[in-house]
Amino acid sequence: MKASEFHFKVENFAIIILAAGNSSRLGSPKQLLTYNGRPLLQLAIDKAKESGPDKVIVVLGSSKQLIESKISNEGIMIVENPDWESGLASSIKSGLRALNNIPTITDAIILMVCDQPFVDAKILKELLSEQAKSGLAIVGSRYEDCIGIPALFHKYMFSELLSLEGDTGAKKLFEKYKKLTSFVSFQHGGIDIDTSEDYKNLTK
Repeated sequence: MKASEFHFKVENFAIIILAAGNSSRLGSPKQLLTYNGRPLLQLAIDKAKESGPDKVIVVLGSSKQLIESKISNEGIMIVENPDWESGLASSIKSGLRALNNIPTITDAIILMVCDQPFVDAKILKELLSEQAKSGLAIVGSRYEDCIGIPALFHKYMFSELLSLEGDTGAKKLFEKYKKLTSFVSFQHGGIDIDTSEDYKNLTK
């Protein structure tokens, strides 16, 4: 596969926020931790909306009813992942299958999580801008010595996302399709909330 043979276009995109986990290392739902006056999940939803997607899909699993009661469902689609305990791949697939059932054209998705508090509309738009410039099928984020999400995937990659298993995220596709992948710099992308210590550091 030669990258030069492809130039993917994105006119319509959706955002899928992966928020189904049980925050086992934290002991309470991280989705509902407050930052800047809003639950982390609500903050992610609001930032996602600001970037101008056609759809925002929120994938919930553990503590679904509690979390759903604490966020605004205006302008979003909430999807339940009953298999959330099997790992991240199941949430990606739940969100993508829900999107595929909507009778609209979606050229790409951006995958987000709710525990990267510094994700904002600017970084999401940078993913789109880099994709438009490069024409590549995948645009990920680069931070510190890591690569990861938020990340954009053209519909050309949807079947690959649907084939993921277990606790494997979409990051493996960066390597598998290296020639079709680009990155944007996300300065604070490495800051996420997994433990109470992480949260204390965030709110200092």
